[in-house]
Amino acid sequence: MKGMAGADGMGSMAMAPPLGDHAGKTAPPHMSMTHMSFFLGDRAVVLFPGWPGARGAGAYLLCLLFVLALAALTEALAAVSRCVARRGRGEGGDGSAPASSAALLTAAHAARMGMAYLVMLAVMSFNAGVFLAAVTGHALGFLLARSRVHPGTARGSGAAARDRELGGLGIPPSDGSKP
Repeated sequence: MKGMAGADGMGSMAMAPPLGDHAGKTAPPHMSMTHMSFFLGDRAVVLFPGWPGARGAGAYLLCLLFVLALAALTEALAAVSRCVARRGRGEGGDGSAPASSAALLTAAHAARMGMAYLVMLAVMSFNAGVFLAAVTGHALGFLLARSRVHPGTARGSGAAARDRELGGLGIPPSDGSKP
């Protein structure tokens, strides 16, 4: 066994010592402490190192508004992609979508997934305010973009047919009628 320097097969690689000795000592000053349970406070680090950090309540509120808007935009992009998919199906007589609709649908989906992952990463800061902002943003975005509750619109037969679909997911009703 040429090349093996030790009996354990590790060669000249040294094992790194643990970060703490579990005797109540804290981590070295260059290591940051992360929360592993929800906490409430304005000294969270969300998405970027030092943001909002210890910049105060104003920066924390700006962070919460950013997460709320990002979550609402995620829901709005879901509505846009659904609209593009419907419109794309209508153009091709055989049910296939043209390349421009497929490209637009793919771009909208990629943007929506990117924003959804950013919201998820923000929630992983374990800050309760960020979590509530994300949930509120998703709820607000759903209400405005996908709930079909729009004041001032007349409800005709087309709206009644669309309401028979389950949650607007394109699932036909179980009573056998066509949407």
